[in-house]
Order: sequence, then structure tokens, then C-alpha cells
Amino acid sequence: MKRLYLVITLAFSILMFQASARDIFVSTGGNDNNPGTQNQPVASLIGARNLIRQLKTNGVKDDFRIVVSKGTYFMSEPLVLTPEDSGTESAPFTITTELDAHPVFIGGIQIKNWEKVSDKLWKAQIQEVNRYGLYFEQLYVNGQFATRAKSPNRGFYSLKKVIETVADSGSGRFPRVAVQKLILPAPAVDDLKKLTETDYDDALITFYHKWDNTRKRITAFDAENAAVFISGEGMKPWNKLDSISRFTIENYKAGLDTCGEWFLNRDGYLYYMPREGETIENTKIYAPVTSHLVVFKGNETTRQKAQHIRIENLNFAVSAYRTPVLGNEPAQAAAPVDAAIAADYASHVELVNCEISQTGTNAIWFRKACTDCNISHCYLHDLGAGGIKIGDISIPKDEQDLTKNIVADNNIIRTGGFVFPCAVGLTIFQASDNRVTHNEIANFRYSGVSVGWVWGYTDSPTKRNIIEFNHIHHLGWGELCDMGGVYCLGSSEGTSVSNNVIHHVYSFDYGGWGLYTDEGSTGIRMENNLVYACKNSGFHQHYGKENIIRNNIFAENIKAQLQATRIEKHLSFTFTNNIVWFNSGSLLTSNWSKINLKSDNNCYWDARTKDIRFDKQTFGEWQASGKDKNSIIADPDFSNPRAFDFRIRNKSMLKRIGFKSFDYSKAGVYGSDEWTALGKFDPKIAAQYDEAIQKLEKR
Repeated sequence: MKRLYLVITLAFSILMFQASARDIFVSTGGNDNNPGTQNQPVASLIGARNLIRQLKTNGVKDDFRIVVSKGTYFMSEPLVLTPEDSGTESAPFTITTELDAHPVFIGGIQIKNWEKVSDKLWKAQIQEVNRYGLYFEQLYVNGQFATRAKSPNRGFYSLKKVIETVADSGSGRFPRVAVQKLILPAPAVDDLKKLTETDYDDALITFYHKWDNTRKRITAFDAENAAVFISGEGMKPWNKLDSISRFTIENYKAGLDTCGEWFLNRDGYLYYMPREGETIENTKIYAPVTSHLVVFKGNETTRQKAQHIRIENLNFAVSAYRTPVLGNEPAQAAAPVDAAIAADYASHVELVNCEISQTGTNAIWFRKACTDCNISHCYLHDLGAGGIKIGDISIPKDEQDLTKNIVADNNIIRTGGFVFPCAVGLTIFQASDNRVTHNEIANFRYSGVSVGWVWGYTDSPTKRNIIEFNHIHHLGWGELCDMGGVYCLGSSEGTSVSNNVIHHVYSFDYGGWGLYTDEGSTGIRMENNLVYACKNSGFHQHYGKENIIRNNIFAENIKAQLQATRIEKHLSFTFTNNIVWFNSGSLLTSNWSKINLKSDNNCYWDARTKDIRFDKQTFGEWQASGKDKNSIIADPDFSNPRAFDFRIRNKSMLKRIGFKSFDYSKAGVYGSDEWTALGKFDPKIAAQYDEAIQKLEKR
């Protein structure tokens, strides 16, 4: 009854605001010189914003709302909202739509002047390339990220050897300037021989090494010695390019050799090889012209914020990323990479029921000094990097500039890393007291959620973050390493990672984990999570302090179930009331048997044998060492583990270990049938994932 009262009250409040607000209408048939009435609408969001600013300057005191009609709107620059555009707590400045309208805002141009070169190749002249230097690096075809001409078409080449020459050592942990000589395999040499002189200006080599990507232009090529040279910063000693590193070569005309690929010449000719079923008539192709679509920009000097702004029901698509002249140095989680919708010094900003797709960068970033903002019921997909970023990558000098109280609830964040494979579905950098709940996060090449941005036991402001009821899955694809479904860093007291379902996390080499407490993770509680089908283990702690791993189900992980690495004198974590079920690999790996942990009241079961080994010890020997004194070896009797149905039928086991049953079906998005159906993963992509993993497992 109380909930019904709240709903009625909220609806009444909205209606009252709508009745008192002055609406400025936007239509594809409008004109930005119009007065913005329903009969004489403006043509753009920027036009509506400018009109409202002018009305305010002229003394109009109304609360304003922008109402957008259906249609496709093209943006050549972002909508920038500043403190002068702010609403109030009782009447937020709102950008919304007419009833049943679904407008789309495109940050680019549609390419229509295609002609057939052959049945397998189209071309179009892009005048803006010659006239204005619009050399774009992304192309979006029928709502999806298209592949720029590259080789190999599938998979990677592997480096044979790397030799670094340092030009300037600098004073940091790695050389300030260096040249790397990379010895290549024969197929890659053959590809590079096909590059023209103009290709060298724009071709990129993307390296995959451990958890990072390095994106570099070619400095020189020595075909006779099978070597290519790149330059820039020196290699990081903790993650060098080496013979395990792999790479692709991108953006050269001879690489245009398979369906779905494209190439843009500097003379303005764009070439595309259509996929099966695509015709010039049924294919919509967009090229991006702006990297940002919406920017919330407060005043850093005065700390006046852009605030009480709400954007709802809008669809934003097509944005750009342009590679710097010297390329991209490696950066964990693609940390510096911007977002299509970005906010600094913003408060009480809401993005509700919006769609953001086809980005060259991330979708959304609440970065510096953002507080009390909300992203809910948004669909973020086909992303050049990740979905949502919260907090700055640097600790603010003034504590009041720390980003906090950001809520990301009930969003679908899916399919990304097209430009930066090392990007994360959702990242919390230097930020506290945020809530990440009921999100669907899937189909990224690195981690699903990353929390914390301090390595080791240095003071960190990232506290009390809530990561709960999320469905996180199908990550890695065997392309990078050192990843987790939920990846944690640094002192994070009060942080909860609970009631999540995490599965199918597969790394190239080491580090495909479900729950991962990395360097210095401290004070984190992980409970009521279901973790299964991860490569290296369901839980791994590299090193940390006083974490609580309690009442979780770890099942069917491939190489091992539980892993811990660094041996430290303090209590690393407690591991209690968990169920561990497996039918492949080992129970423990690395130094689990040697670290300082409290482990008790757990249930272990190996479907292959009752003689479970705890490292090299029998269960009795393990208990005699002081571990798991009240734990049991018992079959939890899952309903159907082969079909990933982990409902527990052995009720007596639950009582014996004090396990509290939790409903893992509550993880993920909620709401209408249409919304929850959209949240379900495409079975075709799941099958492709399984096929890729099966091949990697056979190596």
C-alpha cells in the first residue's frame, strides 16, 4: 500500500510539473529561428537550449522542458549543458519525447551515394574528407560496428621477438622515449609488403599483451629482416611486448578482403564489402563526425555545477574516436578514453530509458566532481570501449571534488571493446558510495565490472561501493589476460560484491576469474554470488587484506575453483559457508594452502571422486592443519549443473554448513517482458563464444 501511495504521489508530481513547465518543441521539420511552440518547433536540441537561455536572459521565469518529436536528428557537435541550463530539485530541466515518439540523434552523416564496383564491393565519394579533412576511423552499418580492413581476418599474429632501444630514459619507472623493433612471422611480413606509401600514414598495429592493448602507427618496416619499428614511450616493465604478445594490422587498402570490412582512402573514396543479404537499398551506413554527443559541464573554478537535469527516452547513436598521431600507449581498462556522454562538475543528472550505441569510445562517464546522478533502464551497446565509467582516474586534491553517489541500475551494457578491447563494461575509478545494481553486462573482451584505482595498500578514496544483483557473463573471449567478472583494486572498506551471477569468463592465458581481488583489495564483502564456467578459478585473490568471501556458489570452473597468490602475514580473507562443486581441474591452485586465511563451514564436492585433494593433502590432513574444521565433503545435488541449473536439492547440507539459500534468478534487469527479453543474451553469440573457447582449450 505504501508503494502504491509513492507511485501515485510521484505520478501526480510529474503531472503537476508538466502542467507548470513551459515546453519547447523540437521537430525534424522545425527551424532553430522558430519560437519553439508545438506549431513552430525548433530543429535541434542545441536550438532548444539556446532559445531557453535567451528566454531566461529576457527575464522569463518559467520552468522549461524540451519535448522532442519522432524522427532522426543529425548532430555535428555535442549538446553542452552548463550551470545556466540547470533546473531545480522540484522542477528538473527535462529533455523528453512526445508520447510514443522514439527519436534518434546521430552524431554523424549518412552515406547514401554508394555505387557498385562489383557484387562484392561498393564505393562512395565522401566530399568532406577532401574539403574538411574529415578522416573517420569508425563506420556503422545497419546499427552495428563495422570492421576496418585488417589482417588476419580472424585471430591474431604472434610476435617472434622484441628489441627495445632507449632514446631517453627519463626519471620514471619506464623510458620516456624508445623505439621497439618487432620481429614478425612470415604472414605478417607478407601483409606489410602490400602497404602503399600512403597506407603507412594511417595503418595501425594493435597489440594484445596481458591485460593491455597498445595501438601504434608504423615508424619503419624492414622486409628483408622481417621487422617493423614502432616508437613512443618505453615498454612498461610489468607488461612488456614479448613473444607471447599478439597483434593485428589495421587500415590498409590491401587488407580489404572479406565481407563486412571497409577502408577509407585519403582521396575521399570509401570502400565497403557488403555482408550476405546487404544491398545498397536496404543498408544504412553512418560515419561519425563528433566524439561527444552530450556534455554536462559545470564550472571547475567556482565549483558551480550543472544540476537537476533529466534526459529520458532518447536514442543517441554514432560517435567518433580519432587515434592520436603517436597512437595509444597501453592503459589498463582503457582508463583515459573518453565517453560519448560525459559529465564533470555535475549533480542530480539523470539518464533514464535512453539508448546509446555505436560509439567510438565509452558510452557514459560521470568523471570529475559528480554527485547524486542516476543511469537507469538504459541500453548501451555496440561500443568502441566500455559502457559506464564513474569517477576520475586521479584522486582529487580537494575531497569535495570526489565523485560519489552515482547509481547505475537496471541497464543493459553489452557488446563493446571494438576500438579498445581492454575496456571494461562498468568501471569505478576514484569514487565512493556508488550503487551498481541489476545490470546485464556481457560480451566484452576484458573485465565486466572494475572497482578501485589504487594498487597496493596506499590510501584510497574508493569506499562503500555496492555491486549487487548484476548478471555478468561472456567476457574475455580468450583475447586478453588478468581479468575478472568483478575486478577489485586497493583499500575498499565497506564495498559489497553480492548477489551477482557471473559466468563464462575466459582469458587468453592466465587470469580468467569470476571474483578477483587484485593488488591491495581490502575490506570487501563478497557473498551470495553464483560463479561458474570461468577459466582459471571462480575466486582469486592476488593479494589483499581482511576480505570476506561468504555464502557463494562456485561451480564448474575449468582449471581450478579457488586461487590465492601472495603470502602475507596479515589475514588475507575469510572463506566460509560456501559451496564448491566441480567436475574438471583442481580444487585449489597457487598458494591457497599457504596463505593466512580463515576457512570453515564450506561444502566441497568433486563429481569425479570423493577423494578431494586440498593441494596435496587429503581432507583429513587439511582439517588437521587447522583449515575447514567444520566443513564437509558432500554433493549439494544441483538440479541440473550441465544446464547451469544450480538450485540445491540437498537441504540437509545447507543446515550443516549454515548456508543461506539465495534466489540467483533475481540478478540482472527487471521490469517489463519486453525489457527483460532484450536483456537475454543472443544464443548465436553464445554459441560463437563456446566455439572460440573449445578451440582455445585444444591448444
